[in-house]
Amino acid sequence: PDWASYTLGVFICLSCSGIHRNIPQVSKVKSVRLDAWDEAQVEFMASHGNDAARAKFESKVPSFYYRPTLSDCQLLREQWIRAKYERQEFIYPEKQEPYSAGYREGFLWKRGRDNGQFLSRKFVLTEREGALKYFNRNDAKEPKAVMKIEHLNATFQPAKIGHPHGLQVTYLKDNSTRNIFIYHEDGKEIVDWFNALRAARFHYLQVAFPGASDADLVPKLSRNYLKEGYMEKTGPKQTEGFRKRWFTMDDRRLMYFKDPLDAFARGEVFIGSKESGYTVLRGLPPSTQGHHWPHGITIVTPDRKFLFACETESDQREWVAAFQKAVDRPMLPQEYAVEAHFKHKP
Repeated sequence: PDWASYTLGVFICLSCSGIHRNIPQVSKVKSVRLDAWDEAQVEFMASHGNDAARAKFESKVPSFYYRPTLSDCQLLREQWIRAKYERQEFIYPEKQEPYSAGYREGFLWKRGRDNGQFLSRKFVLTEREGALKYFNRNDAKEPKAVMKIEHLNATFQPAKIGHPHGLQVTYLKDNSTRNIFIYHEDGKEIVDWFNALRAARFHYLQVAFPGASDADLVPKLSRNYLKEGYMEKTGPKQTEGFRKRWFTMDDRRLMYFKDPLDAFARGEVFIGSKESGYTVLRGLPPSTQGHHWPHGITIVTPDRKFLFACETESDQREWVAAFQKAVDRPMLPQEYAVEAHFKHKP
């Protein structure tokens, strides 16, 4: 790292240095190479350092709390830095109440399913009922939707949603994946919601799998998608033309949508393991016609072949790698149940 906070005594990367600059009351930043350092500042760095800062500022991070990485969006990284150094949430656990109380309610902007408009909706998360609910009217007695924590996922999607705080929440409805898209103007609020959802998932899984360690459960709290983007696809008879669709690879579910912000997928393909008869191949069968994009992929399942075409070779490479990862991974007992239920909508 080429940057350092000389008031906190930590070395930081370029992208985090910009966030630290926004909280000058807590963190003052210098370039390690380009700026002048006086002796007292050098001594302060030498007597502190990243390990000491972690021991102090991360001493009480809840196991469910999401620790962002380099590849995460700006919002998650900024709120982690602010929570850690500015609000000191991981020194004083009483400051963690917004996401660890087991109950949370408030208003979020939610995208309308049919008209694409964002409207303010009341959301209630209750661990006791194992559900996230939202209401179409403030005085409504019954929720518009009840999303079971058991099947819920949340992932930040600022580019897709068109808002830096955009969060995509998915849940299962009649064994099909349903998407909702939400945001809050305040970055802290939406990240608190995200971590409250992770906390609810954590406590649900602790009950469901009493013998499991925290390390086993934490990776299951929320998932980022393995890959998303446009490909062309054709139908089951492989005689109709190829159509451009938005694809999302979520664990073993490959979903396709007409538009990236659709509420429901047009169809879903389950991608099992090679032991169960699944294979991914570069290219398309020789007789294939009707695709505009040149770089084909064939997924062979026990029931049929699925044909896709990518616009660029790098897209094809990335999709094949994502599919291969799923095929190479042995299936878990519960995944056989998902495969058995799987309703493919052609």
